Amino acid sequence: MTNISGANPLLKIENLRAAYGKIEALKGVDLDIKPGEIVALIGANGAGKSTLMMSIFGKPRAKAGRIVFDGIDITALPTHQIARMSIAQSPEGRRIFPRMSVAENLQMGADAGINTEATKAETLERMLTLFPRLRERYAQRGGTLSGGEQQMLAIARALMSRPRLLLLDEPSLGLAPLVTRQIFEAIRTLNRQDGLTVLIVEQNANHALRLAHRGYVLVNGLITMSGSGADLLARPEVRAAYLEGGRQA
Repeated sequence: MTNISGANPLLKIENLRAAYGKIEALKGVDLDIKPGEIVALIGANGAGKSTLMMSIFGKPRAKAGRIVFDGIDITALPTHQIARMSIAQSPEGRRIFPRMSVAENLQMGADAGINTEATKAETLERMLTLFPRLRERYAQRGGTLSGGEQQMLAIARALMSRPRLLLLDEPSLGLAPLVTRQIFEAIRTLNRQDGLTVLIVEQNANHALRLAHRGYVLVNGLITMSGSGADLLARPEVRAAYLEGGRQA
């Protein structure tokens, strides 16, 4: 695993406020991620998790505060420019191209980054090794894949750009527990072997906090708790709100 102690943040969010019209979704969020770190953001539906993720790409645009990536203030940059800064996102709901084949979807991901043909081929082989089902379905249309296979494709497509930071929005949503474990294990492998930095938004707090180095709890647009994944898992208030009553999945 990458040594992250003492490193400067790769992503730093300071006093971030964002809104949809008059509805303020983020009310002054502070969050940071160091290189090689997995950070989980957990919270209930409507807490503002996906809004925070999308705000990094400028949709919605921050009303106040700063978003700094690798020392560069990206708060006011256009979305297409941010996407070229080695940040990739696997959005909630997968959003693959259903009429395109698995191969074509992966090619679209590769084209989003700055890659040579050699690095594209190398990254493609890495993805097909990490997600063997995609190799089996390589010529198949994305829309014919199962939900779990589509999620694997969405993550692999994001990784084809060789990002330094991967944003994962609800990767386990709607998936069977076995598929969820396979996907989380793939993320763990990428972090340990490749040093990939990950911000993961998840309702499945049990999986997310076991995977993460650190975590944040978002409630009504505000960070209410933070700490190591293990520390948050052990907190009674976290267990009561997010782990008990069938929420472990």
